[in-house]
Amino acid sequence: MPKYSLVGYDGSPTSQRAVRFAVELALATGGRVRVVSALQVTEGSADTCALMMTDQGGSRCSRLLEEVKQLVPGSAPLIDAEVVRGTPGDVLMDQVSRHGIDHIVIGHTERGALARWLLGSVSGEVLERAHVPVTVIR
Repeated sequence: MPKYSLVGYDGSPTSQRAVRFAVELALATGGRVRVVSALQVTEGSADTCALMMTDQGGSRCSRLLEEVKQLVPGSAPLIDAEVVRGTPGDVLMDQVSRHGIDHIVIGHTERGALARWLLGSVSGEVLERAHVPVTVIR
């Protein structure tokens, strides 16, 4: 049974369902849940990016934790939350090794072939790279 599940969270309905699933699993198995949101900056100068992350990183993490706790009332003691700079796939894989994660729960949003080609698929990347069990929520 998983003891420490990682959820990639972007605020979408499928990521919200992923949080609920992971918390229910943790409650049933005596585990914990780590919810991580990737802060990916794609435009602007290095100075602009650094300023934005410094100013918004801490407040975004606080908002993330509050939002996640509201999804499953009473779950606060089971949840760790963090906002991390980087691409979603890299952030999630780094979290697995850094925090002893033994299970990943990730939402999957259906996109057309063109959008998948242009933007990629985080769930596909996680499934390809993960060395721990992965549950994909639709």
